[in-house]
Amino acid sequence: FDWCSTFYEICSMTTIYQFEAPSITGEMISLAAFKDHPLLIVNTASKCGFTPQFKGLEDLHKTYKDKGLVVLGFPCNQFGAQDPGSDTEIATFCQINYQTTFQMMSKVLVNGETAHPLFQWLTSQAPGMLGSKAIKWNFTKFLVSKDGQSVERFGSIDAPDKLQTSIEKLL
Repeated sequence: FDWCSTFYEICSMTTIYQFEAPSITGEMISLAAFKDHPLLIVNTASKCGFTPQFKGLEDLHKTYKDKGLVVLGFPCNQFGAQDPGSDTEIATFCQINYQTTFQMMSKVLVNGETAHPLFQWLTSQAPGMLGSKAIKWNFTKFLVSKDGQSVERFGSIDAPDKLQTSIEKLL
C-alpha cells in the first residue's frame, strides 16, 4: 500500500461525486446520486456534548430537503470514544432520541492515514483553523455546493441553525 500515491489520488479528485460510502444499513451509496444538490456532511457521535445537534440537523433536513439539500451523517468514534455502538445501535439511538430521517452512513474514521477517502478529500478542500486539515472533534460540518467542488467548513460549536444563510446561498 502506497499511502502517498493514494492520498494524491484522493486530493486530485475534482468533485465529491467521485466518492461512495456505505449507509448505516449497509448499502453502498454513490455520492453521484446527489449531483446538483448541495450536501451537508457531518461527523456525528451519540455520546457527545454536541449530540443534541442531531435535532438541528434534522430541522435543516426538513426545512431544505424539498429545495434540494441532502444531509449526510457519518458516525465516528475517534473523539473520546463517543460513538462506540454498532451501526444498528447508532441508527436506533438517532431515530428514538432525535427522530432522524436524514441519511445516516456507516461509522467511519475521519482523521489519519486510514480516514475514509471522502473525509481526506473534504479536509483537503476546506482546511480548518490555521490551515489544519485534521478534524478537531465531533459534529464538524462540511457544506458542499451543487457542483460538488466548493466546500465550506464549520466547527463543532457552529450550531446547525447558524448554517442557514450559507445553505440558502447554495439552493
